[in-house]
Amino acid sequence: MFRVDQSEKPKYRRPAMEWLNYHHLLYFWMVAREGTVAKAGDKLSLAQPTISGQLRALEVALDQKLLVRSGRHLVLTETGRLVYSYADEIFGIGRELQETLKGKRGTRRPARLSIGVADSLPNVVACLLLAPVWSMNEPVRVICREDKPQRLLAELATHELDAVLTDAPVPVTIRVRAFSHLIGESPIALFGVSQLATRYRRRFPRSLDGAPLVLPEEGSAVRRALDDWLHAENVQPDVRAECEDIDLLYACGQAGLGLFPAPVAIASEVCRQYHVVQVGTAKSVVARFYAVSGERRLQHPAVVAITESGRKLFT
Repeated sequence: MFRVDQSEKPKYRRPAMEWLNYHHLLYFWMVAREGTVAKAGDKLSLAQPTISGQLRALEVALDQKLLVRSGRHLVLTETGRLVYSYADEIFGIGRELQETLKGKRGTRRPARLSIGVADSLPNVVACLLLAPVWSMNEPVRVICREDKPQRLLAELATHELDAVLTDAPVPVTIRVRAFSHLIGESPIALFGVSQLATRYRRRFPRSLDGAPLVLPEEGSAVRRALDDWLHAENVQPDVRAECEDIDLLYACGQAGLGLFPAPVAIASEVCRQYHVVQVGTAKSVVARFYAVSGERRLQHPAVVAITESGRKLFT
């Protein structure tokens, strides 16, 4: 009979489960919100060395640098921004739980939609596209972030955003997994204050030769199409300003600096908000609107609602 030496049996050790220290996460979240350890300490009634030590412990646990110093303040690294977005949601849910239990809220917690809006997209268009989200059967908490398309696509790639609303498809040079879903399109028209409209409406578009214009920045999709159209019409306008921000462009037009382009689909809203009138349509110039997501088929119910409603609006 063989006897088994118990001392030689392999010992099974249960793998240690990695737990996130939520106290450390709370201190990080508060420092990121307040900008300094001192201010965070005042909010939490803790000494600065205590908070600093907990921050270092969190960075060691995550093996990532979350905050860097900039002058007297601490600023988030790219990883820090990602961690902060999760922390903000975690502690937001905690507050909602407390309020629900106290009877201050209904029992349903709103779904969350984090959406990027390209700064080249007019706010009027963005608001119209987002409108159906607030009419959904289930409540939705919308977090909007406006920035350059390239930055928003980077955040989409790291799952910080559910989708990006923009006026151009994802460039082939951008190496991120992203899919452009065409929502709709609209012809472009030129608008201006009544005095300019009266002067340049006659003989449009020939009247644009020497006319004051406020245009989007060079390189944008609409600007390229406008330049081609003006060249084809053999007119040379007086470009008074080129605006990176589309809503600044509209404001310049409202101030009478020059005629400016906007989609025909939002003409009534542009005329109402900016007290201008439509001068004429730029034939062959079309604005297109896209929802960019990380999946080939849209899945987020709010993003689906945006695209379905937008396709009816921009046809």
